[in-house]
Amino acid sequence: MPEGHSVHRIALQFERDFVGHKVAVSSPQGRFASGAALIDGLTMLESTAVGKHMFLLFEHERWLRIHLGIYGAWDFFGQVSPLFDEGGAVGSIGAPRLRRAVHMAETEYTRTLELTEWPPEPVGQVRVRLETENSLADLRGPMACEVLDEAGVQAVLDRLGPDPLSDPGHDAEERFVAIVAKKPTPIGLLLMDQSVISGIGNVYRAEMLFRARLNPHTPGRLVPAEVVAALWQDWVHLLDLGVRSGQMLTMDDVDGDGHAKALANVDDRHWVYKREGLPCRVCATNILLEVIGARKLYWCPTCQK
Repeated sequence: MPEGHSVHRIALQFERDFVGHKVAVSSPQGRFASGAALIDGLTMLESTAVGKHMFLLFEHERWLRIHLGIYGAWDFFGQVSPLFDEGGAVGSIGAPRLRRAVHMAETEYTRTLELTEWPPEPVGQVRVRLETENSLADLRGPMACEVLDEAGVQAVLDRLGPDPLSDPGHDAEERFVAIVAKKPTPIGLLLMDQSVISGIGNVYRAEMLFRARLNPHTPGRLVPAEVVAALWQDWVHLLDLGVRSGQMLTMDDVDGDGHAKALANVDDRHWVYKREGLPCRVCATNILLEVIGARKLYWCPTCQK
């Protein structure tokens, strides 16, 4: 499932290429035809993300809410602007307008296509197609896709915990610390609870707990407040790094050669995630795998006592 950094990057892509433009909206698959009709031909005014939810604002206060879930993904075609000037921006390959395609979901990749027509024909089960004169985005397999009014958007936001990019102030950190302090639930479950903190998924959960040397089974209310605050600050750091790089790079404090290896190979990118049975990179104890809250948890029983 795409984690918070991916959703923020997708929102940025819409901000670069769709906001300020009239958008033709359709549902090639047909399952979202009525919703598409509500926003077809309207100008997109805003693109934002909170946690794993993305919101696209159109004229007349109509919002398109998307939650990709496990299988959802966006494909962008045509004008796909660079997100950043440096750091492996996915749109910076310089291909001609009708030959560029960028896939954005849990992972990202860029292709060059020999398109003979514009717009290209939909491929597969496209739930929603958003199209401007120069840019096109196809959505497949989302968990949620709906048009909401402002009250509907607020109802969704009210269910979500703070997100460092949409709640950048110190109040958000204090809110997170206060919520955790009341919970008997293990911290390993709280970090995945989107009503407690937004955007963290399985990868970031395992890596943040290891970076904090924190036992995932520790009840939230027994975690010292300064440790909970440090978790928030680490999420601020990792989320920013993920948005800028497009990668879940959690071994960011390794030396130059290690950093280069991490960028080149996903197996060298994480401390514990998907390393069950392998020696811990710090203490050589075998990394454990267990299921908690129906999700896989990876951790080191020595470093995270």
